[in-house]
Amino acid sequence: MRDAAETKRKLLAAATEEFAERGIAGARVDRIAAAAGCNKAMIYSYFGSKDDLFDAVFGEAVARFVADVPMDTDDLPGYAGRLFDRYEQRPEALRLSIWHRLERPKGKGLNEVMQANDVRLHDLRRAQEEGRLSTHYTPVELLVLIQSVSTAWTTTNPELDEHAAIPREQRRALVVDAIRRLIAEN
Repeated sequence: MRDAAETKRKLLAAATEEFAERGIAGARVDRIAAAAGCNKAMIYSYFGSKDDLFDAVFGEAVARFVADVPMDTDDLPGYAGRLFDRYEQRPEALRLSIWHRLERPKGKGLNEVMQANDVRLHDLRRAQEEGRLSTHYTPVELLVLIQSVSTAWTTTNPELDEHAAIPREQRRALVVDAIRRLIAEN
């Protein structure tokens, strides 16, 4: 049983790298199996298909992300800063998310993503109802804006880098300040 768990862990780790770099369509089960040091039949045995393996990888990444970077409705600027940190420290998380959006724009939603969104939206709505957060934006609008601002530097085209050589800490401070201003009472 321990060998099976270890094999599955190695497959997930190898698949995370492969999918983050190449997406679903570009990923190859041969490369994943070779990187994990096992037979590609194990992928099908444990996960069923390459798509199901991606779902497992992305679902695990989302669950880990939510656990490691919980949203705090009383400190949304700090939350945005922690999102920024996570995307800088673990760029594969953002790349997996981008591949998911690109290659599955209307596919079935992953339970982990839907649950994370439901919890965040519920918390934002509750903070608004309790008067701790402005109602200027709906919970959905606010969540989208926070996520967008926190990923802005990571998703900016590289050609802009020569014009915007801003140190990491200053970029993080800009993200935090932008969200602070966004939620400020008008």
